[in-house]
Amino acid sequence: MAKVTFKAKTEWKGGMVAEGTARGFKVTVDEPKGLGGTDTAMNPVEMLLCSLGGCMAIVASAFAPMCGVELKGFSVDLEGDLDPDGFLGKNPNVRKGFSEIRYKMHIVSDSPEENVKKLYELIQERCPVKDTLKGVPVNGDMVIEK
Repeated sequence: MAKVTFKAKTEWKGGMVAEGTARGFKVTVDEPKGLGGTDTAMNPVEMLLCSLGGCMAIVASAFAPMCGVELKGFSVDLEGDLDPDGFLGKNPNVRKGFSEIRYKMHIVSDSPEENVKKLYELIQERCPVKDTLKGVPVNGDMVIEK
C-alpha cells in the first residue's frame, strides 16, 4: 500500500474555542472553565485520549477475526497526567503535555483467553495513535496574513 497523507484544518472560533475539520467532519475543542474556557467541548488533551481509545477500538475490530476472537464489546478507560503549570509558563521545568498516559482495555468475548491475549498484544503493537505518541517529529511553519 502507498503512503497516505491525512489532512485537517483547525480554526479559532473565539475565546478558547476552536473547530477542527477533516474530510468534511467537524469537531469542537474548548477548555474547562477553570482553565479559562466555556466548557462547551472536550479540551485538546481529552480529545487526544479519545483518539487513542478510538484507534484501539478500530484496531480491535479490524484484527479480532484474524486472532480468532468474536468481539462482543470493547471499551478503553484512559487517563493522563498533565500539570497546567507547564503550558501556562509558570514552571519551565514542568512538561507541557502529558507526563504519563494509562489505559485499561475491556474486551468482551467468549473466545479462548489465549486468542484474546493475542488480540490485546496486536492492538498494542499496531495502534497508529499509540505509535505516534511514542514520538514523531512535529514540524511547523508560519504564515502571517493581514
